[in-house]
Amino acid sequence: MASGHEQHGEHGHHAAQHGPRTMPTVLNSPDLISGWRTKSVIVAVVAALLSLVFLLVPGGASHILRAYLMGFILSFGFAGGGLVLLMLQYVSGGKWGLLLRRPLEAMSRTFPLVFLMWIPLAIAVFTKHLYMWARYPTNEAAKQALDLGLIGKEQELTMIAKRAMFSPSAFMIQSLVVFAILLLFTYLLNKWSLERDADPAAGTEPSFDRWRTKFENLSGPGIFLYVVLMTDVILLWVMSLDVTWYSSMWGLKFLVGQGYGVFALSLITVISLSKVEPIKTLLRTTEQHDLGKLAFAFTMLNIYLTFAEFLIIWSGNVPDEIPWYLNRIHGGWWTICTLDFVCHWLIPFCLLLSRNLKRDKGRLKALAIFMILARFIDMFWIIEPNFKDAAGNLHLAGNFGILAYITVPVAVVAAWGAYYLHQLNSRPLVNVNDPHLEELLEAEHAH
Repeated sequence: MASGHEQHGEHGHHAAQHGPRTMPTVLNSPDLISGWRTKSVIVAVVAALLSLVFLLVPGGASHILRAYLMGFILSFGFAGGGLVLLMLQYVSGGKWGLLLRRPLEAMSRTFPLVFLMWIPLAIAVFTKHLYMWARYPTNEAAKQALDLGLIGKEQELTMIAKRAMFSPSAFMIQSLVVFAILLLFTYLLNKWSLERDADPAAGTEPSFDRWRTKFENLSGPGIFLYVVLMTDVILLWVMSLDVTWYSSMWGLKFLVGQGYGVFALSLITVISLSKVEPIKTLLRTTEQHDLGKLAFAFTMLNIYLTFAEFLIIWSGNVPDEIPWYLNRIHGGWWTICTLDFVCHWLIPFCLLLSRNLKRDKGRLKALAIFMILARFIDMFWIIEPNFKDAAGNLHLAGNFGILAYITVPVAVVAAWGAYYLHQLNSRPLVNVNDPHLEELLEAEHAH
């Protein structure tokens, strides 16, 4: 992805003058990762304790559960996004992937924790909380709720029509199948990664070709399968909060959002690790610039898909579809909508246009942190208005439980982050049996 100007021309003499760099002798993760993990645990514990306060306010328990769903979806996005981008890198190749391979592997290995995080949601479903279709799990229950005026006719008919997908038993089956398949892909990719480095023929062309083919043959179908499975569970876990609404772009929008968040987290990781070896030697300005451009690409895709979804629904003007947006722009939600647009799309898009920013470690890392915070705002805007007491009516007076959206997701994501750092700390930070490693050690041609 480096430009021709960076590879050729008047700056070429720098490579000849300085020559290639030497691979660091120590490839293990530095001690500072342990310090980050400790801080993440402290944040998780403090946020969790603060969240308990909301049990004392009216509606607080309900808001804690909703906010927990938000934290779970964000954590699932990092784990799943890390897995699919890892597979995408194996299929596409490139030097950028060698820098991110260990962080992406570490993200994917958090799936066991994400599965444990899913269990409270399963309990909520079987105790008839969070989802309308879980509250009325049979067609007879839905009809009775209609007779009592608890739901509308459209909601009753929609629940009956979608019962095959949205029911407690279907929730269990779909979720367990998805986790089983994703855990299998995670296990194989991470197992083979270690085996490739331990290959007796490491560093030879036959070894490179054999492992490249092996990873590509698994990752190609794996990407397609992930898109299908992720779309299914996102419809189940998030979109079914409003059982009457549907969008054909929902899965792809979340997939791109996962890439947006994962690249932001990856940038934070590699830039922070560039203070010490081995990333200090390997993270050249060229590859940092490339990672910034990939983050910019996912930002543009995020904007495009979200706007395209809105434009299609606006132009169609179908009564079954527009309430979803009306619930998110009325009664104070317009402020959150505007904040989402500015923070999630406009600011990252404008700043990532800058070549200088993408080549500046401090500013790029600060923007990446901001992008992750913007994902929190976006998920809040998507999840909370699905509920009757919040749709089109964002308020704080007598509704202090809504502040759980600050502490609970922070606790969940911080706990996930601590486990991610634990996994990152468990392996060497560089995959040594890769032909791109030699390219990363070449001297820069432009600065």
